Formats: sequence, C-alpha cells, structure tokens
Amino acid sequence: MEKNIAAFFDIDGTLYREGLISEVFKKLVKYEIIKAEKWYNEVRPEYLKWDNRKGNYDNYLLKVANIYTEAIKGMHKSQIEFIAKKVVEQKGDRVYTYTRDRIKWHKEKGHKIITISGSPVELVREMASKHGFHDYRGAVYTIENDVYTGEVTPMWDSISKREAIMDFVEKYNIDLNESYAYGDTSGDFSMFQLVGYPVCINPTKELITKVLENHEIKKRANIIVERKDVVYNMTGENIALIERVVE
Repeated sequence: MEKNIAAFFDIDGTLYREGLISEVFKKLVKYEIIKAEKWYNEVRPEYLKWDNRKGNYDNYLLKVANIYTEAIKGMHKSQIEFIAKKVVEQKGDRVYTYTRDRIKWHKEKGHKIITISGSPVELVREMASKHGFHDYRGAVYTIENDVYTGEVTPMWDSISKREAIMDFVEKYNIDLNESYAYGDTSGDFSMFQLVGYPVCINPTKELITKVLENHEIKKRANIIVERKDVVYNMTGENIALIERVVE
C-alpha cells in the first residue's frame, strides 16, 4: 500500500500569531469566570517580560495554562465549547501568511494535514475545522459527567507530540521521511526529529539552538521569519549565519 505524506502543524505561534489559550483566558475574565486580578497580578507580568524581550514566551503560556486549568474546574463542557467557538469565530483568521499558504499548498499536493497543539482540544478542534485539517490533537482537560475535573493531559511537550505523531503514522500509513513539521518552540523539536522536512516558524531561541546543535536536523531545516508583510526563508548557508549570531 502506498504511504501518505503528512504535514504536522503546531498552532500557537506557528499558525495563529499568538497563543489561542490567551484569547480564551481573556474571555473567561470578561465573563467574570476568572477574576481580573489573576490577569493583572499573575499573567500580565509574565506577558510584559516576554513582550519586552526580557522573559520566556513558554513561561507566559504556562502561567496562563495553569490558571486556566484551575479556573475551568467544575465548569460544564458546553461553556468552554461555546467560548472556543466564539474565539475562533472572532480570531481564527489571525494567522501567519506563510503558514496559511503552506496549508493550501499541502492540500493541493494531496497531503494529510494534521495539527498537534498544546492548546485545549476544544480550541484545536475549532481551528482544525476552520482551516480544513484532516485530524488534530490538543491538550485534553478531563471531563466527568460533562464537568471539568481540573486534571489535564498535556500536548505542549515534546514527548506528547512525538507520541501523537506515531499514532497518526499508524492511523494514516504515513511516510515520515517525506513528511513535514511546522513549529516555533522547543516542544515541537520532537516533530522535527521525526520528519524529513522540519520548518521553524519565528522560532524561540531555545528551539533554534536545538536545531543548530543537531547536525542532521540543521541540514534539513528551513527557518521562516515573518515580519509585517515580508517572509524570510533561510536554509543552508543562511542557517550557518544564524548560528554565529546565536553564539
């Protein structure tokens, strides 16, 4: 049986231009499910550190995720599903031009397009539907009797993303050597290790350092930087130039 080629996409910072869970967080504050003080006292300081390039983006998102996990405990799943739909309706087109075009290109080639994201699965499902993904995987916040328990099975770390890809390989008979992965943080590195064509999109310093330290991945990787209406595509010798800057 002929194998399929797949393209695995992260969402936050790779397709969507920020973190989708942050948009849900803002909605929860707006609906007074999360107290505004949580934003101002706990989340905003981490956001400002990152925004001023003095902090880590992952720290900001982790802070949001931790508060989100606690906030939805006891909520009915229909409430989060409603908020997820509203967020994607209002913000779902706020994506990188490069990534949107690559999704279109993969569709035209007949590839399987799959998103593996650390955002809540309710959000990932809505984004997958909006952008025409064949399948998806997101962080699962445990539900019992239609109510959130406060427990979560993550999908933002490398181990979880590796396991997800291997599940999809079996499900869709995927040839990883001919497949693609798109990501922006260190949690996406395991995807890069598995596929023939890794693509870093506006990568964090931690991710780009991992790529440049791995000779095999460095040879295969593309590094994409999208700023305003310009997309910079760096490969080969250009990656060596970035390596000197990082060092």
